Amino acid sequence: MALIYLVRHGDALPATEHPDRPLSSAGRDAVEQIARLAKERNVEIAAIHHSGILRARQTAEILGKHLAPPLGVAQRSGLLPDDDPEIMKAQLDSDDSPVMLVGHLPYMNRLAGLLVAADPNRAVAAFAPATMVCCSGGGGQWKIVWKLTPA
Repeated sequence: MALIYLVRHGDALPATEHPDRPLSSAGRDAVEQIARLAKERNVEIAAIHHSGILRARQTAEILGKHLAPPLGVAQRSGLLPDDDPEIMKAQLDSDDSPVMLVGHLPYMNRLAGLLVAADPNRAVAAFAPATMVCCSGGGGQWKIVWKLTPA
């Protein structure tokens, strides 16, 4: 039974302030809080993967600083907002390594719905900025174990 952690990036600056939309100060603080809570829960992961978009990369780097995954933090294809969650689900179903995926809406909602309810259009968890959802399973059978949201 594998564990995966789905994380929405922290709050980002509006494009009018910065075209690359890095994490805001509040966004960094919220991700730090979630990282500390995950460490307190003894979250152990092999790797953290992010979409490559700046705010997701920054979120993944903060989480990596706290959780120190042995395979590090890296960009992974298939995590962009409009990517097909079926591709990632197939990879997760066949892999038993605990991983953390850092991405965006609507992708995180669609992936969670596909994993837990076999329906990418079904809402199974609300992903506010910096939310972390732990799922356990594999082989097509996933369930939500817990969820962390910033205070």
